Amino acid sequence: MDDLLAGIAIFLIIEGLAYALAPRFLVRMARLLPQIPEDQLRLLGLTAITTGVAIVWWVRG
Repeated sequence: MDDLLAGIAIFLIIEGLAYALAPRFLVRMARLLPQIPEDQLRLLGLTAITTGVAIVWWVRG
């Protein structure tokens, strides 16, 4: 349970940093997202999941 809470905390820190340091960039990205094909977004999401799992597996291995 501690690891889950630590993971959520790290996620919130990274999200907060993005909004605090580059708000204009995030607004531009939000405008571009509807133009990106759904399949490409899905592939990006699956790649992010795979990378995250690989990193956790490597660290916890």
